[in-house]
Amino acid sequence: MQWIKQKTNIDFLGRKPRLTTLGIAAVAILVCTVSLVTRGLNYGLDFTGGVLLEVSYPERADVDAIRATLEEAGFEDAQVQRFGSDTDVLLRLPPQGEDADPNRIRDTLSETLAADGAGAEIRRIEFVGPQVGEDLREKGATAMIYATLMIFIYVMFRFQWKFAVGTVVGVAHDVIIVVGLFSMFGWQFDLTVLAAVLAVIGYSLNDTVVIFDRVRENFLSMRNRTPEEVLNRSINDTLSRTIMTGLTTLLVLMSLYLLGGETLKPFSLALMIGVVVGTYSSVYIASATALYLDIKPQDLVPSQKDSKLIDDLP
Repeated sequence: MQWIKQKTNIDFLGRKPRLTTLGIAAVAILVCTVSLVTRGLNYGLDFTGGVLLEVSYPERADVDAIRATLEEAGFEDAQVQRFGSDTDVLLRLPPQGEDADPNRIRDTLSETLAADGAGAEIRRIEFVGPQVGEDLREKGATAMIYATLMIFIYVMFRFQWKFAVGTVVGVAHDVIIVVGLFSMFGWQFDLTVLAAVLAVIGYSLNDTVVIFDRVRENFLSMRNRTPEEVLNRSINDTLSRTIMTGLTTLLVLMSLYLLGGETLKPFSLALMIGVVVGTYSSVYIASATALYLDIKPQDLVPSQKDSKLIDDLP
């Protein structure tokens, strides 16, 4: 890792690399948007409503046999997957109707599973109504909108509106890519994934603010350089911090994905994707957007006296 500590001089925002990386981002956003519009998301129980059960068997559970038994009992389209060990199974059933009695459903499931395998034990059972799921979807979308708005206001007051626009464009890129990949591959999207998306927004914002903070410093110390050169220098100055932060975060998330169990896999997967695209957007999307908006030293100097001083510089 000694090379990370050395000063780098990579041309991140030159015309050719800038157009290339923005083109890649545009194609990725287009593909993800098309998938979201045409395929939608594979919503989990939290958003669709239904019944969730965690069942433990004394011996290795036969997933196909359990699914067939549930269909014979009238519970169609049941999702059955292993949960942790081979003896633990997680069952997800679609909504059973607004007039369905939870007690009757619980009793029927208990009898069905007991007949399927001697000693089957229902450790946990949860009921979520369709109305609750729809309400959670609306609140989740509202939370992301409010988070993006607050980010714009924060960056605008701390730096300048051109940086705020760049930050919001970068955050929007991250959200679309993460959610779009869940749509493309049909991964389950539940409340834990929504929480991960909100965490990705915070991670991407933190990375972007670190770069913009260095940009503000370099605009004053590199007075005879162009905005492109200042932005490039700032990204190179913070590159070691960006790489080390991303790598250590990914190591933790990989451990969580491999060892955290089935419940935490969608959460950790969304975060791993978010760390990668968030780092990419901080360097190429947010900074490039600020550059296209013609950010100048005068934009970051609050007082007229200091602004005039910069204008008079050679």
